[in-house]
Amino acid sequence: MNNFYALIMAGGGGTRLWPLSRKLRPKQMLSLVDKDSMFRLSVTRLLPLLPAERIFVVTGAAQMDALCDDVPELPRENFIIEPFGRDSGPAAALGVAHIHSLDPDAVIAILTADHYIRDIEGFRNTLCAAYDVALQGYIVTLGIEPSHPATGFGYIQRAEELQISRSLKVYHSAGFKEKPDVQTALSFLESGLYYWNSGMFIWTAAQAMAEFERQQPQIFATLQAIIADFGTPAYPKTIARLWNDMTAISLDYAIMERAERMTVIPVNIGWSDIGSWAALYEELTATTDANVVIGTGQHIKIDTQGTLVHSERTVVTIGLDDLVIVDTPDVLLICKRDRAQDVRQAIQHLKEIDLDRLL
Repeated sequence: MNNFYALIMAGGGGTRLWPLSRKLRPKQMLSLVDKDSMFRLSVTRLLPLLPAERIFVVTGAAQMDALCDDVPELPRENFIIEPFGRDSGPAAALGVAHIHSLDPDAVIAILTADHYIRDIEGFRNTLCAAYDVALQGYIVTLGIEPSHPATGFGYIQRAEELQISRSLKVYHSAGFKEKPDVQTALSFLESGLYYWNSGMFIWTAAQAMAEFERQQPQIFATLQAIIADFGTPAYPKTIARLWNDMTAISLDYAIMERAERMTVIPVNIGWSDIGSWAALYEELTATTDANVVIGTGQHIKIDTQGTLVHSERTVVTIGLDDLVIVDTPDVLLICKRDRAQDVRQAIQHLKEIDLDRLL
């Protein structure tokens, strides 16, 4: 698989695990489920499969130095810099175009910098299977077998079976579905035909470029003007001048929902997007008791259940249940665990009262 590459998307605004995560220290830079950061875990689970030279990262200039220091194994020139965030569609387009310019025959796995995967060997085997399918001209997504009727994920529906690749079943896709309500999510689970959309895609660079040209001609035209100066002294000024012309749109909306020859490989690899404090709690309590402590502080718990505590000092809780307590030098967050998604409301309120310094 000498033409197999990984493109890790490492943007993010540091909102989902606020106040521990911030704009300049988003989730992928945090050590949450392991002593290593989420970004380093994302890279190291690839290194036995791919050499560092074929692992690329799309990120912002403000995060690049920290990410380079975190994983010095990656060549610095493999970090592809966005002038500023325009969502995952333009970020993926820029990364794909960069790799395509180096290797027109590349097969690219679009991956994330801040998701957690427990079954690393299963993940690697799935990437190999997806590589084989992508070589046949298909786009492959990894569909996560749902464990509960989640309303916070998009879903992908499988159609008829296409083939078996490396012992994994591969299905044609019957389309993506938006984040459902509870009843719809329950019906998805009961049907057995729906999977969580992991946001991981494997395709050839040539097919990716063709899809951007077909579906997003404005993004493609801007991209062509940018990549004309790849590797020249004019490139930094060119991308700085043209990047604002990029449409801000997610990769799902831009390409995947209307892509041709879409397939899905259902997997059960212990995946979590760690998309909230509640999701982190669920991941960390999979093998521990009902309370979770992150950080160097001590948690003294009296009649306390189902609570996650992050602090660098001693925290004492008495008679509390199902809370999230996150103690940072400038912000203390306390919320019910089932309201953890509402952190975004706090962030919006801070913006409205001009407290952006806390973000």
